Amino acid sequence: MQGIVLVAGEGTRLRPLTFTIPKPLIPILGKHFVVHILESFRDSGVTSISLVIGYLGHLFKEIVGDGSGVGVKVSYVVQPQRLGIADAIYRAISENLLDDPIIVHLGDNFFGEGISRFVDEFRKGQCDVFLVLTRFKDPTRFGYVIVEDGRVKRLIEKPREPPPGGYTLSGFYAFRDPHDVGRAFKDLKPSWRGEYEITDLIQWFVDRSYNICYTITNSWWKDMGTPEDLLDLLYLVLDKITQRIEGEVIGDVRGRVIVEKGAFVEGTVLGPAYIGKNVYIGRKAVIEHYVNVEHDVKVHSGYLSRALILNGSRIDLNSARLVESIVGAGSEISLNSGTYKLIVGDKSTIKGL
Repeated sequence: MQGIVLVAGEGTRLRPLTFTIPKPLIPILGKHFVVHILESFRDSGVTSISLVIGYLGHLFKEIVGDGSGVGVKVSYVVQPQRLGIADAIYRAISENLLDDPIIVHLGDNFFGEGISRFVDEFRKGQCDVFLVLTRFKDPTRFGYVIVEDGRVKRLIEKPREPPPGGYTLSGFYAFRDPHDVGRAFKDLKPSWRGEYEITDLIQWFVDRSYNICYTITNSWWKDMGTPEDLLDLLYLVLDKITQRIEGEVIGDVRGRVIVEKGAFVEGTVLGPAYIGKNVYIGRKAVIEHYVNVEHDVKVHSGYLSRALILNGSRIDLNSARLVESIVGAGSEISLNSGTYKLIVGDKSTIKGL
């Protein structure tokens, strides 16, 4: 089997972060998000992967390279215009001449249980198409799947009024025959959004009585489309960590905390929390629950809670508190007192509040 990871989108809902970095390259727990996905493919036995790039695509080539650092083989396909998921899949199939069964993973989706079970069920089954479904509190944001008597009957893209009892279509799809996908795509027309929808592609198979299989994820599923989604994902991922202390701690570390090599903690860290490589936590700093501090960050003082601080930032809060915040790489935040919620892009400067 071969993998396809779709990372061409602009991530407009995550601006200002995505003005300078595609959202699949945002790091969590010391690794770029797309690297977590590539590792999940590798651990599932799928090591040949096409990465469909577009917006700031050169950054993927610089960071991921040929995939050897992750233990996979990565090739690149360019989607010059954002024409939808079905278009991206078709480009990967046609440009890389894929003949084997394909597994598609959206580059901004994460599954709490991983993807090994999904890959295994598809590998062992007799499915032409395999879907991973879930329940979601707002089904109007994603594809919606109507299932009757255990069979997929109809798919609706972002329904305004979803019929009761359906499922949300997650960002994992598998297809037995790439040539069938090509035939299906050539029958599609763009939607009202001007995109070739994945729901229309799958509906083509449904209408022609192909064997459509599905499973329901037995853990959480998260799409990191907005700052709130990204922070929710962070909380879910941090809930799964176990304590690991490899840096130097002379302060107070409690609970499930990871402190990477080269980090130096003089202050207080309350888990779950992640302290990346070469991070400095000053003696007047308190890192409270659900904080991810990426590498080379310096936190001199103040309180951080439920926050993602990206590489190389400098934080000096004095008696102020920063909550539910995302601070872009290379930023400088200097506050005096009060409580703040900030979403700032790379190389931002905020002083004196």
